Amino acid sequence: MLIILGGLPGSGKTTVARALARRLGAVHVRVDTIEQAIRASGDPSIDIGPAGYVVAYGVAEDNLTLGSVVIADSVNPLEITRDAWLAVAARSGVTAVEIEVICSDKIEHRHRVETRKTDVEGLIKPTWQQVVDRVYDDWGNRPITVDTAAKDTQEIVDALIVRLGIDRPLPI
Repeated sequence: MLIILGGLPGSGKTTVARALARRLGAVHVRVDTIEQAIRASGDPSIDIGPAGYVVAYGVAEDNLTLGSVVIADSVNPLEITRDAWLAVAARSGVTAVEIEVICSDKIEHRHRVETRKTDVEGLIKPTWQQVVDRVYDDWGNRPITVDTAAKDTQEIVDALIVRLGIDRPLPI
């Protein structure tokens, strides 16, 4: 299974992704980490563009073909990136589940963006204005939507486990 998490920076994606990965014994593929590693490997002023996503698709596909559950963690702002994740699942012969993570409380969302510390060395987090101005295509009716302003992480993960029909780590 490929679990595709997306949402604006500061919405709580990584927090949910990590908790869900721990619960399921899944592989967590985080585009922020990959992009920063690419930046650190060369000139930090180079625009990474789609490279981080392309690497993430490959890492996810490798792990899916090994039988692992993969949780893809990225902003996933464009329909083209979402379709690319679905193509990874299709090539791997696994089910894909799309989950959009939102924070409906704009004051809380802004607070998170402005106060959170980076956990990826060298990664520069976006400002609130950059988050607000980001191009972010509507998901339509495709995804499961979870609101991190309405529930805590454990409640969200518990609800997702039920929704996904999984109650234990999946066998490899």
